[in-house]
Amino acid sequence: MANNIGREQNASWQQTMLRVKDPKKSLDFYVGLLGFQLLDKYDFPAASFSLYFIGHLSPDQQASWPEPGSEDAHKRLWTFQGTVLELTHNHGTENDAEFKYHNGNAEPRGFGHVAVLTDDVYAACDELIEKGVAFQKKPDEGRMKGLAFALDPDGYWVEIIKRTEGHSIPGRFNFAQTMIRIKDPKKSLPFYKDFFGLVQVDEKHFPEAKFSLYFLSNSWAVSEANCNGRFEPVLELTHNHGTEDDAEFKYHNGNAEPRGFGHVAVLTDDV
Repeated sequence: MANNIGREQNASWQQTMLRVKDPKKSLDFYVGLLGFQLLDKYDFPAASFSLYFIGHLSPDQQASWPEPGSEDAHKRLWTFQGTVLELTHNHGTENDAEFKYHNGNAEPRGFGHVAVLTDDVYAACDELIEKGVAFQKKPDEGRMKGLAFALDPDGYWVEIIKRTEGHSIPGRFNFAQTMIRIKDPKKSLPFYKDFFGLVQVDEKHFPEAKFSLYFLSNSWAVSEANCNGRFEPVLELTHNHGTEDDAEFKYHNGNAEPRGFGHVAVLTDDV
């Protein structure tokens, strides 16, 4: 592509959106247990939904962040450099005992997980287990030792990853990644890089297991640190080999039934 539209429009990855059944339980999990901060909130009573924006801030950002829900917070949310989680609550779902969202890892698959970094995965998981958090995978289970997948109140997977030694990341946890599955990296990588200005910072290939991982970052967050030693999150694109050769194959986007994951979003100077 001759022009990088994302760079020309100052585009940056600003959010990952997940639908949640009960915001109180979700905020208790992400804010109370994983150290996210409630940054802003929007209520739309006529349309029967609310939005909660949460993230990890640097100490300087924390010191000056406005009251969530205020006009100052609304302005700050859409102008600061950072990537957040948007939790979308459709009113009334919390009162339906049978209601649940799709986590993207059972069929039909698509969205994979969000992740946090921490210094000690084992200690963090022990504390979460003590507080009643369920796990898809504990650190010593499975073939990949030392990492875990906790389950949030809606069953979304939250990967817990050890930070690189010698890092300078503040806080107990930080938002590390959003993972989505892709059919064809030759199509997905140019899409995110050329149209939305993301920069590829790493890739890993596992030929025996027949999958590859591609890691993308906002251009302003690129650093010499690897993906496990940086404060800002990366977008992880997972390619299961061979899907690109199947004309009928497609991943579920989370917005048709069964719903769950909603979208990733970018900010740009001129929509």
